[in-house]
Amino acid sequence: MKKKWKVFSAAVAVSCIALIAGCSGDKEVSGGGGKESVSVVLKTLSSPYWKYVEAGAKAAGKELGVDVNVVGPNAESEVMQQINMIEDQLSQSPGALVVSPSQPDTVVPALEAANVPVLLIDTDADVKNKITFIGTENYEAGQEGGKLLASMLQKGDKVALISGALGNTATDERIKGAKEALKEAGMEIVAEQPADSDKTKAISVMENILQKHSDIKGVFSANDDMALGVLRAVEAKGLDVKVIGTDGTKEAVESILAGKLAGTIAQSPYDMGYEGVKNALEAIKGKKVEKRINSGVDIITKENAKEKLEFLESISK
Repeated sequence: MKKKWKVFSAAVAVSCIALIAGCSGDKEVSGGGGKESVSVVLKTLSSPYWKYVEAGAKAAGKELGVDVNVVGPNAESEVMQQINMIEDQLSQSPGALVVSPSQPDTVVPALEAANVPVLLIDTDADVKNKITFIGTENYEAGQEGGKLLASMLQKGDKVALISGALGNTATDERIKGAKEALKEAGMEIVAEQPADSDKTKAISVMENILQKHSDIKGVFSANDDMALGVLRAVEAKGLDVKVIGTDGTKEAVESILAGKLAGTIAQSPYDMGYEGVKNALEAIKGKKVEKRINSGVDIITKENAKEKLEFLESISK
């Protein structure tokens, strides 16, 4: 499968390269120097995936002349820290708020208290004052991951599912989609365990699963960090297990090229960040914004991983 990944403009890519180098844990970052301001609150800034989202948001700010503040908790599981960040950003009176809620139901009250346009990216939530949702159809992404894994196995093979933090609807939906596709293909799902979207936790979780099911042939992981952790546990046992991740991070794509990770279902986090800020500006100006914007997915295997890696390197140097 060959696909050309889009970059909104050469100027955007160049500005992104310069800006992403300054990303840091949970520190606020600004850029753009414009009259309008947009606050972006992500699930975390501690993983490559969210740095791509940040890069896209900041690149849009640079190109469109918008002041963009990007913040995120130390980890996706820090739900209360994210709520505090949302409240803090709103206290600074931005023109609009772009959020990727870690635990949607929990953050709804904070979002509905906003008196500015609210846009959601990556993970949707039932928020009354929401302008739009921009992101992947996570159930669809999971289904594609399940189908890809099943295509590499035999009917009746045993597989495991590694989910994210409890209550994270994005990873929950991916697992639901993968589970349906794997069952339809005749796979036997022998384990489903959360690893909080954390590579180290995924190693431990997979080690425990292998103690009971050493004959597992495949694993679907709801994100790439966990998939890489699963892979490490499998390799330590010297087993041949096909591992499929989700997100399309640089580390995952490099692993695919090295013949280790079997594949990943790549989202477009850069596009989510860019479109989040772009549409936030449209909302500030009172212009119409589509209620739902699908940023799509790409199936990455060794066949097209080199092209994907080149794109990721172009926005992360």
